[in-house]
Amino acid sequence: MVDKQGFFSFTIKSKIRMILAWLFPLVLLASSQVLAEGVTASLNKSTVTENEIVQLTLRADFSDTGNGPDLTPLERDFEILGKSQNSQFSFNLNSTTALRFWSISLKPKSVGSFEIPSIKIGEHASNPINLVVKNAPQLLDHNGNPPVIVRADVSEVEPYLQQEVILSVKLYTSVDLMNANRSVPSHSDLVIERLIDDQMDFEVINGTQYQVITQEYLMFPQRSGLVTIPPQTIQAMINTSGGRRIIKVQSSPISLQVLPIPATFPNDFWLPSSQVSINTRLEQTSDQPRIGDTLIWTIDISAKGSLPEQIPAIEFNSTRRYKLYPKPAKFNTRKTTAGITGQQTLIVEVVPTEDGTLVLPDIEVSYWDTENRFLKTATAETNSMIIGPLPDTAKEKETEADIATSEPLPAQPSSVAPISLAKTTVKESPEQPSITVDLHEAQNTFSIRDYAILALLSVASALLLIWLLLLFKKKRQNALPSEPEVPTLQDFAPLSSHDEDSAYDALIECCQLDNLQELRLKLLEWARHRWGDEEIRSIEDIKRLTSVQVTQLLMEAELMMYSSNPTTEWQGTPLADALDEFTSGQAKPAQSEQLKTLYPNF
Repeated sequence: MVDKQGFFSFTIKSKIRMILAWLFPLVLLASSQVLAEGVTASLNKSTVTENEIVQLTLRADFSDTGNGPDLTPLERDFEILGKSQNSQFSFNLNSTTALRFWSISLKPKSVGSFEIPSIKIGEHASNPINLVVKNAPQLLDHNGNPPVIVRADVSEVEPYLQQEVILSVKLYTSVDLMNANRSVPSHSDLVIERLIDDQMDFEVINGTQYQVITQEYLMFPQRSGLVTIPPQTIQAMINTSGGRRIIKVQSSPISLQVLPIPATFPNDFWLPSSQVSINTRLEQTSDQPRIGDTLIWTIDISAKGSLPEQIPAIEFNSTRRYKLYPKPAKFNTRKTTAGITGQQTLIVEVVPTEDGTLVLPDIEVSYWDTENRFLKTATAETNSMIIGPLPDTAKEKETEADIATSEPLPAQPSSVAPISLAKTTVKESPEQPSITVDLHEAQNTFSIRDYAILALLSVASALLLIWLLLLFKKKRQNALPSEPEVPTLQDFAPLSSHDEDSAYDALIECCQLDNLQELRLKLLEWARHRWGDEEIRSIEDIKRLTSVQVTQLLMEAELMMYSSNPTTEWQGTPLADALDEFTSGQAKPAQSEQLKTLYPNF
């Protein structure tokens, strides 16, 4: 009995073992299939410090991953610095396993406890992971110095409005920087530009040797009052004993107390500068300059600590002795470690209108001395030049005649009586009778009647002469065949325009285009429409019928047209304005040219 029960229990246990042996592989296969259909997320560290990089690894145990992981949920609390991907395949009996991995470099945006949310890959998602971010201790070397230092300094903490301020930003590094991102100075109330390229040097501070990279900027304040320059920062990655670490270092902010334009400054153009210098020279274009020749007047103005656009414009006024034709100014800048120097070059064409010594006015520029802080005026004197008269043939002939009459007469022959200015006395000859003529009495014998008869005879003689001339002309016309009529001015030089308005528009366009060659034809065309062919024969008739200003500008144009050394550029805008005033009868308002201010809102 006992044997039967033991045999029965043994049989039951054997069947249970057999069932378990069959179920275990099935359970393993089911569990492996469950794992193959999941996403696993892991971190290399669960606790990190501020600015430390953490690695997030995602593993997908299936092949259909679509576009990869969706990292959008991470962007709220982390900066995604990089992402890499790799795949692994394993081959077993009658099965193939594919694994895909993604490694994401993250940097926490702040300090605290964070939860990395579920990351979705295809139709599956990972589980959330917790991460703790602590405050980073200050990095110091064995001398107690930080590896990176940023310092900023300015050349002037109380500048005037639009005065040059040099900002110097120095970066001190004792370690290698990777992926460095250095800030650039900016401010809405400052005009900022680079002064020179980066300067590199080495300096030892408290036993630590630093590489020093200096960046210098030019700043021009645009409003008075307190202006604060924000801190200059740098963010980079460095190697530490605990691994790579991102650091962020910044300088201290700088405050500028910008001073307004002094009330004692008298001019409309504000020029703050440490020094202004002026150089002028007058050069001749021919060996013997005469009236109408073109002279070149060059003016160079330089201002330390100012842009060339800040230098005020120079006003040029022509006089009775010369005419001035300035060209547009040329700007140039020179930058050194000491700052910027603005240079403005002016070229003026001078046409003398009188002979003698030509003296041009002095050039003066007023500015505010930013070093001594008071008003100064820079002055330059231009060299004078002797101007000769125009060559005049008639005057030369008169001069030769005067010289000829002043020379002694040649010797006279003996048969010619000497010339005397004294009155000769008539001596009575005893052999000839004396004849005395009393002119006074003879003149008194004519009466009014005699004068009237003489006048009538003169008139009759004149009428008879005219009648004879007419008769002779008529007979000649009858005798000769008919000849064509003498062409009129309209036939000889027909007008190309339809009316006075079109001719005037063509004349104004010629002046505005500075076309000196076509000026004479356009003037005659317009004048013939306005006054007729009977009044207009030459430019002299136009001078006679127009205003004094138009006449003077026409004379200047003729001087430049017929001069032996004419100017290459004739400016016709003044003549166009003078013609407009003459035709309209209304004087145009004066236009004062002002320098385009560097910053028009101030």
